[in-house]
Amino acid sequence: MKKSVIILVALLISAVAYSQKVKEKDVPDAVKTAFKAAYPNAEDVKWEKEDANYEVEFELNDVDYSALFDANGTLLETEMEIETSQLPQQVIEYMKTHYTDKKIKEAAKITDAKGTVTYEVEIKGKDVMFDANGNFIKEIKD
Repeated sequence: MKKSVIILVALLISAVAYSQKVKEKDVPDAVKTAFKAAYPNAEDVKWEKEDANYEVEFELNDVDYSALFDANGTLLETEMEIETSQLPQQVIEYMKTHYTDKKIKEAAKITDAKGTVTYEVEIKGKDVMFDANGNFIKEIKD
């Protein structure tokens, strides 16, 4: 299970490096339909293409989100920005212990299509990844 989470995170991170902004008209209808069905009240929508997938960044109820869909409109993962205080306590403690000189820029809760949750903590130059229980997974340099 841990290996699959790590592989998924690594794939998604590497996909980000190859992302390109796209206009909504260039997004397949199946993807736009799936997105609108899942998030009918989304605002400030921006699309990117990541390899064969489509990432949409949007705002919902004053919270920043992103969702990743394959070209057929299947939702692969959702990322929701959260307050640092919403991180599991174990994540907060890990960050205090291992990154004492770093300020947290952003925190996010990532849920994949199977419901597996991971947490991402962004600090200067790095993203630090944790599993749903707050256990350290890995550090990714920006």
